[in-house]
Amino acid sequence: MHRLAELSDLKPVFAIYMDATVVPFLGYDPMPVEAFQPIFRELVESRCFFVYEMSGELAGFYKAARHPGRASHVGYLGSLAVAPKFQGHGVARAMVTQAIEALRIAGAKRVELIVESDNTRGLAFYERLGFEIEGTLRKFYKRSHESAYVDDYILSRLFD
Repeated sequence: MHRLAELSDLKPVFAIYMDATVVPFLGYDPMPVEAFQPIFRELVESRCFFVYEMSGELAGFYKAARHPGRASHVGYLGSLAVAPKFQGHGVARAMVTQAIEALRIAGAKRVELIVESDNTRGLAFYERLGFEIEGTLRKFYKRSHESAYVDDYILSRLFD
């Protein structure tokens, strides 16, 4: 089941976000919970940040919204992560499928997202769901503990 995130979800979202297998592919480097609180508050207040629960536990999260103005027919996904305990159980597929369907019903003709070029598992997952690489943002991503920059790929899926 997915629902809008609430401020009370801070600790489980933080635990997933900062997990060593997850944090390399999200937008922030590891940090203490006190530094994460304002980031999380902004996500919750956006009213487009969702959590997914499974067996009474928070299993994952994602952001899904539409661009404003002339690009309002374009939806975007971001900040998607699954708790390691629930990886391989269909959580990511369920979250993305629900998000895409809600965006499509709301009028989206296209859904886009960005994936790091070294996230081979994520790229394969999104390609299985019908997303295609449209372009490359060269040297777009830099993890604090690495010397090299990482390219990001722009992926999209179009609706008829």
